[in-house]
Amino acid sequence: MNFYGFGTDIVNVKRIKKALKKNKNAFKKRVFTDFEIKTCEKRKNEIECFAKRFAAKEALFKAISKSNKIRFKDIEIRNNPSGAPNIKIKGNTLKNIKRVFKNKKYKIHLTLSDDKPWAVASVIVFSNK
Repeated sequence: MNFYGFGTDIVNVKRIKKALKKNKNAFKKRVFTDFEIKTCEKRKNEIECFAKRFAAKEALFKAISKSNKIRFKDIEIRNNPSGAPNIKIKGNTLKNIKRVFKNKKYKIHLTLSDDKPWAVASVIVFSNK
């Protein structure tokens, strides 16, 4: 296994709440996919949901620092059936990341947590070869 990068980010949930209230649609539309918006808006802890996803995207940016052409909306945080979070990458960001990895297979592990007023995410990127 080859280790590629590690990123972590911590976000103040109050800051995300303020950004969502200030101009709700502009911030959401700029940072989150439609799927993420629908997912978070259905949750009881809506603000924490957005904060963790924001932190996850920032953590991925840090883990893949060689590729500075990453767009927020090309990165989508989803949960698998057991509830574990994972990252789906698409669009030009996927093309740029493939270029960084020279089309080698890679894996991304993501963890999310929150404890008001903080939300945190950690990302580890590695390849099997």
